[in-house]
Amino acid sequence: MLSIYYGDMPEAVFNTAVYFKNVYEDAWITDPFSKKMILDVDKSVVLGEAVIDSPVLGKIAPVSLSGGVKTLILIQNEPQTIFNASTCGDNCAKWILEIGKRQDITINLRHLLDFGEGSFDICILNTGKIVHSMKELVPIAGIYV
Repeated sequence: MLSIYYGDMPEAVFNTAVYFKNVYEDAWITDPFSKKMILDVDKSVVLGEAVIDSPVLGKIAPVSLSGGVKTLILIQNEPQTIFNASTCGDNCAKWILEIGKRQDITINLRHLLDFGEGSFDICILNTGKIVHSMKELVPIAGIYV
């Protein structure tokens, strides 16, 4: 299940780009799920462990991926660590939900992320309440961000 803590959370990894640069593993990049996220969010194709073909930047290293994709990959591969997912735009929200369906994860948000019009299960740690739609989530998140 996906759990979210809104607002300042000292134990969360805030600078996900630096963290990613120092801990990512090549196998994380070539994982089929990561490849899908990279293609969807960054419109880039993984050619190998160290090379990604970006339509904007050309051939890039994994550390040059967008902050959103790097954060998604971290969330997927280090579910025991809490990451500040505010580097993620709305185009990452469906992937955060999908990761949360596969494993228990907790993220920190300092902005309102749009999880879409569908239904979902998200535990808001600030209140302990489980919400199932943006209509339920927005009033709670609005208090904290």
